This record gives sequence, C-alpha cells and structure tokens, in this order.
Amino acid sequence: MSVDPEKRRLLERQGYRIVGSHSAVKLCHWLREKLIRKRPCYKEVFYGIDCHRCLQMTPTADQCNMNCLFCWRAQNFSKPKFDDLDDPAFILEESLNAQCELVSGFKGDSRCSIEEWTEASEPRHVAISLTGEPTFYPKLGQLIRECHEKGMSTILVSNGTLPSVLARLDPLPTQLYITVAAPTPDIYNKLCSPISEDSWERLLESLAVMKGLNTRRVVRLTLVDGWNMTHVDAYSELISRAEPDFVEAKGYVFVGGSRNRMKWSNMPSHDGVREFSRTLSSHLGYPILDERKESRVVLLGSGDKDRRMVSPVRL
Repeated sequence: MSVDPEKRRLLERQGYRIVGSHSAVKLCHWLREKLIRKRPCYKEVFYGIDCHRCLQMTPTADQCNMNCLFCWRAQNFSKPKFDDLDDPAFILEESLNAQCELVSGFKGDSRCSIEEWTEASEPRHVAISLTGEPTFYPKLGQLIRECHEKGMSTILVSNGTLPSVLARLDPLPTQLYITVAAPTPDIYNKLCSPISEDSWERLLESLAVMKGLNTRRVVRLTLVDGWNMTHVDAYSELISRAEPDFVEAKGYVFVGGSRNRMKWSNMPSHDGVREFSRTLSSHLGYPILDERKESRVVLLGSGDKDRRMVSPVRL
C-alpha cells in the first residue's frame, strides 16, 4: 500500500477514512456545523454550493512535495510515489461509501433534520483537496470525469507545482484553485519548505497556464501573520499572471499539526485579513465581493463571472 502504516494510523486517529491504497476521506468541520447548527461554510455563502453535500477527499493521502509550516495536516512528505495505483471509479465509489458511513451517526442527533441527513449521504460536490497534492495522481482527469458523470461538481485545489498536469487536464474541474502562499521566492522557500528547488518557477508557470483554462479559476492566498502579509504589489503581479475569476484571501488558522510549527500570534484577525484585502483590491483592481468573519476570509472578484457554481447535474 502507498500510505505509510504509521501515517495511516495517525490519519485514522484524526478521523480520516483511508480508501484503497492512496486515497482518503474526512468530514469537513463545516459539514458538521451545517447539519447540527445550520451554519454553512464560506463556499456555500460565496458560491452557492450545499456544504452538507460536499465530499472532502484526496487521491494522494501520502503524496506531496511541500511541507508548509502552516499546514494542519500530517506531514513529513518526501519524494511523492505510488506503490499501487487505484482505479478512479473505485476511488470515487469507495469514497462515497466512506462518506455515507461517516455521516451515518448524525441521523440519531435531534439537531439534524432527516432531510439534510439524507442529502448529506448523497454528495453533489467533490472537493479534491483534503491532504497531499492531487495533481500527482496520474489519473486525476479520469477521476474528475467520474465525478461529473455522476452529476457532481468538482473543486480541485493545487499548490501549482505541476503546471504540465494542469495544462493537459481533461476534463477540467468545475472550479480550480491554485494556492499562492508567499509573495516572493525567499518567503516561499522558508514558509512552504518545497522539496524541489524549482517549485517557485513551477508555480509561476502554473499561474500562466491557469489564465488560459476554460473553467472557474480561483487564486487562494493563505495569509500568515508575521510571515507573508507583506509585498502586496508582488501578490498583485502574481495574481495578474493568472487573471482568475476570483481571489480568496484566507487567514491561517492555528489548528492541527501547524501548532507544532506556528504560534497563535501567526493567526491573523479577520480585521487584518480585511485590511490586507482592501490594499490588494486597490492594487489589483478586483473589488471585494464578500467576506466571512468566522472563516477569516475575504472574496475578491474580477466581475466577469457569476459567483454561483452550478453542479453539472444530469437529469
């Protein structure tokens, strides 16, 4: 199996369900909040998805080429590799089964409506973003196609270090994110701890590739106080390479494994994220469209695309 046995035990203790040789599923915090407290995640507010119907998964549970200091996930990644390679249809089917098992306990909670529990057992959105770098999975396009053929929209989150994969990805996800976690190469290398020496150059290439992709495109900024909330002009230049539809300025949260590497003071306030976003907006020319205080996130947009992300449901 591709998932290291020790890491597998750690992930399972953290609530992950390992799927096959190298994939995993975990319930999002906001799925629980929606079912129990009727509080949606910011993606529901920003883009209109039903967050309680979102499957959070990855085909690369133990494959990544970054060891970002701010990452809350299990780390110690070395050279990405697969001992075995699972079929995309198998991964999706088993991920959906795992999701059903994970949400089954909510049925007995009086705070959860039967209608929403039933919907949660039938996901309409797949977030390929849980842990690892999904573009290392050689059959990523086929996995996305499997999702679309079942009428589910897809959100792919990438660190942008495999531009050739993004350039030839077919089909494209419903919404593509590229994470930009630093404004300069020096900050990038210190904060993101890339395994490859040319990761920064690859990120720049991916942003240029993103510009020509015919899908919803989002640049996500992971903001860490004391580390990367500077050089707004450099951020603006990086974002301009991609000309995305939206920019999410998202504050780092002091949770998970990042607590071993970061400090509480590295978590920016929402006011700090908002002020950064205002400055970025003036540099970039993207107006602020929305914000979500509890998630410390501000949305900027080019104004060229409707915010609502429609699931490719086939009737």
